[in-house]
Amino acid sequence: MVTKLIKIQTLSLIKANNSITSTPIPHFSFIRSMTTSKRVQDRSEKKRIHDLEIATEKWKIISKVLFLIETMKQEPEQVISVRSLDQYRRQINLPKPHKISDFLRKSPKLFELYKDQRGVLWCGLTRQAEELVEEEERILEVTSEKAVEYVSRLLMMSIDKRLKLEKIAHFRRDLGLPYDFRKNWVYKYPDNFRVVKDEDEVEFLDLVSWNPCWAITELEKNVLGLSTLDESVKDHVPGLLSLAFPMKFPPNYKKIYRYGGQIDHFQKRVYLSPYADARELKAGSQEFDKRAVAVMHEMLSFMNEKRLVTDHLTHFRREFVMPQKLMRLLLKHFGIFYVSERGKRFSVFLTEAYEGSELIEKCPMAIWKEKVQKLIGYRGRKKKIETFDDLPDMEDRDLFESDSEEDIISIAPVHDETLNAYNDASHSDNSEMEIGDVCSAYKDT
Repeated sequence: MVTKLIKIQTLSLIKANNSITSTPIPHFSFIRSMTTSKRVQDRSEKKRIHDLEIATEKWKIISKVLFLIETMKQEPEQVISVRSLDQYRRQINLPKPHKISDFLRKSPKLFELYKDQRGVLWCGLTRQAEELVEEEERILEVTSEKAVEYVSRLLMMSIDKRLKLEKIAHFRRDLGLPYDFRKNWVYKYPDNFRVVKDEDEVEFLDLVSWNPCWAITELEKNVLGLSTLDESVKDHVPGLLSLAFPMKFPPNYKKIYRYGGQIDHFQKRVYLSPYADARELKAGSQEFDKRAVAVMHEMLSFMNEKRLVTDHLTHFRREFVMPQKLMRLLLKHFGIFYVSERGKRFSVFLTEAYEGSELIEKCPMAIWKEKVQKLIGYRGRKKKIETFDDLPDMEDRDLFESDSEEDIISIAPVHDETLNAYNDASHSDNSEMEIGDVCSAYKDT
């Protein structure tokens, strides 16, 4: 009915133009209705989960500090002049007139400031910070084999069994890869992958050998109790799956009961394993979209904190055969993923991995990060996290009724739907809660 109405409106405009040639047709473009009425920011802010927003705030604060620590680690004596650090304002999102030195003084347990004989201000790491740096190196060494597995599995999921090295760099800290992984680490495991260059000298990481034991999704392992050591998986061939995804909703999200049937239908739908060849899947089909959900679920399962910056995910749409409007799919499957739009870069969480604002299972790197967090004294600007609010009926229906990328087309002026793109070195936002408040805020919500 809607499609017919659109056609009638379009024909009317054409006829009117033919009969009155002196009157130009107003400029209209065919666009998806979600562009004007369902912006990502509008939809995400109406279904916020307090605990995961708090987790986002913690990450934003510590990311600034970790960036500076990593910068100092590259210096010969792990000491750098404060003037030199000024070039990294954008990475830690510290606008002028705020001083780098003031930022550093907020964490005296991690950073030491002193002046030389010429009055030049220098910054170095405290003994506690140096011990944490050494501990991190030990952890990265111990967990290196697991990182090799995850990188190999990312290659196994990709359509060409190769990925640009610079794209993998986006996941470096999330996967527990060392700072110099592009120069040294990737060359240590020639039996798993190798670095190759194309005609434009762009570096790629190619899969060397297929491991059938790694072609089993984390969801399969958890639900079926499988292990990569089981003899039954030695010859595993990825194919169709019918496993339901774990879902977790806020306790005050009441409307979910109204759409239980649609969710149940989605969960029972068969889908292709992320490790199976998806070249023949039709973009926009239900099978295509559900496999994309499985790919994102698998990728998030690899990450240390089961979360990622969403624009890092969008870089892999072609390689992992995922839809163009990936953000829309993440928002649609609210019970599986949670998108936080706090700050300039959106983050997506795997909801099943969290209990409140804490990870249920913490890897060594996540535990190490908490140790650093306890030594941070920085206090940013406190910003209120708004209360959870049910989605309006029209938006709620859209989340459950449409599994296709094809939306109702409407005639409307063009609006920009593109999210702001930021440099991958930037990990911060200029509005944080105070750390002391982060852990105790919203206890009654």
